[in-house]
Amino acid sequence: MIRILQIIFTVLLVSTYFFSFGFTFLPTAINTKVILAAIGSALLFMEMLKNRKVEISVQLLVASGIAIVFSLICYFATDVNGTADFAYATYVMSFILWLLAGYTVIYTLKQLHGVVNVRLLTYYLAAASLMQCILALCIDSYPAVQILVDRYVEQGQEFVQEVKRLYGVGASLDNAGVRFSIVLILLSSQFRSELFEKKKLPLLITLLLTFFAILTLGSIISRTTSVGGAIGLAYMMFGTGMLRRTIHMDFMRFLGVLFLMLSLAGLVAMYFYETNAMFKDYMRFAFEGFFNYFEKGEWRTDSTDKLTKNMWVWPSDTKTWLIGTGLFDGWVFDTDIGYCRFILYCGLTGFIVFAIFFIFNALNFAARYSKYKWLFVMLLALSFVAWFKVSTDIFLIYALFYCIESLQGSLFTFKINTKNENRLLHLGNI
Repeated sequence: MIRILQIIFTVLLVSTYFFSFGFTFLPTAINTKVILAAIGSALLFMEMLKNRKVEISVQLLVASGIAIVFSLICYFATDVNGTADFAYATYVMSFILWLLAGYTVIYTLKQLHGVVNVRLLTYYLAAASLMQCILALCIDSYPAVQILVDRYVEQGQEFVQEVKRLYGVGASLDNAGVRFSIVLILLSSQFRSELFEKKKLPLLITLLLTFFAILTLGSIISRTTSVGGAIGLAYMMFGTGMLRRTIHMDFMRFLGVLFLMLSLAGLVAMYFYETNAMFKDYMRFAFEGFFNYFEKGEWRTDSTDKLTKNMWVWPSDTKTWLIGTGLFDGWVFDTDIGYCRFILYCGLTGFIVFAIFFIFNALNFAARYSKYKWLFVMLLALSFVAWFKVSTDIFLIYALFYCIESLQGSLFTFKINTKNENRLLHLGNI
């Protein structure tokens, strides 16, 4: 029983990291990410005292340097344009906060399980995401739950309610959709040949159920979830050999389970679609593109219409193309598109550095986790695809992978293999 309670607590902890939120009774600047970062700082300090040294990898040092350069470019953009919009001028602080908060999560997982790997992290993030999907449905269906959440949780829910969208606890709109997408891609990375053994059939079914539950329920909260679903399904088919001419017999079990589950899910969905008005509304919103295609012969949604017609806003002069306007916060340019907002804020100079930051992180971990190299390629693809719709970054997942490398419990101790040698940059003793 104690073990179950520990796991539940850890799922909640992971959720507060991945879906951070504020509190109505605390200052606006204090949210769960900041709280976890403060705990991570204390844990890290204790590890430093214990080990009496600090070691930082070349890779993390390079990532830090890129984050600093990006922040300086953004600050220069605000200075040149005479603005006080430091939305990304302080990005290096966000970078540090994600690392420290992620350290708290990884430290807790290691204390509970003794070891932390990609699979374990995926399971916990999937559990947290599924919990958020269920919470969103409960908040929407039961006024008492909504009142309780709104009384203590601050997450900008006034705007979410105004646009009549579902929200969980820290999970709403496109930010939630991007995080659900990350989890779907992580889940798809677990569908490997060893999973198709007969003895692992229960785990296979559980992972498939979790994947499609997050894809469906997550799309009700944010249709951006479908981006991760599409990338995840492509990764799943590629990784399991479904696109090859010759399919191994082990894969046939996977295909059979997948086909059976989709058939049953389709029948259940059709039943509730015809008998439950709320479910019908959920489905028509989540899969609006599909409904418009089959009913009107064209693939379109209200959000894509707005993106296509109104939101492609580009700089009108050379200076803005180079260094931007120094404006980002709010809806100053009437656009949500990430490419537009980043370039308008810090120009191509800042945007290119920001893009390099995510390319470096993805390629770094692809090289270090050869078994999961395509996972990081897909995460990189998600970054660039998501910017067509929303301005966000996914460093929060890379922060966890930087922390997961810590074998000694210290965020700044990583073993990097280059030509079968461990290369560490020693920053000195404490």
